[in-house]
Amino acid sequence: MRYLTLLKSAQPPTPPPPGLMDAIAKLGAEAAASGALLDTAGLAPSSAGARVGLYGGRLSVTDGPFAEAKETISYALYQVRTREEAVEWASRFMKLHRDMWEGWEGEVEVLKVFGPEDFPPPA
Repeated sequence: MRYLTLLKSAQPPTPPPPGLMDAIAKLGAEAAASGALLDTAGLAPSSAGARVGLYGGRLSVTDGPFAEAKETISYALYQVRTREEAVEWASRFMKLHRDMWEGWEGEVEVLKVFGPEDFPPPA
């Protein structure tokens, strides 16, 4: 099963502390070596993006930034056996932030990516 994790945070009050990015890279290397981590990257602020909507049969395009208090700032894609395993990787990532960056707050959404196992075979 694949899970997409989305890291969301408001503008942090301080820059990342020394060592945090190294710790994140080490965790990512561990996840990749285990075969769980398929891809990860940081995301530009919403001001660099757009939303394309469909309402009442009409397309609309709204340029960023968007009004949400939290920006989606990175993602990771995992291949794991269970939802709990994806949550564990996300929790380990968040624990690094808790332990190394005082005052930082954010959240990770863990979303299942549909796979063939989620659909019945054709009749």
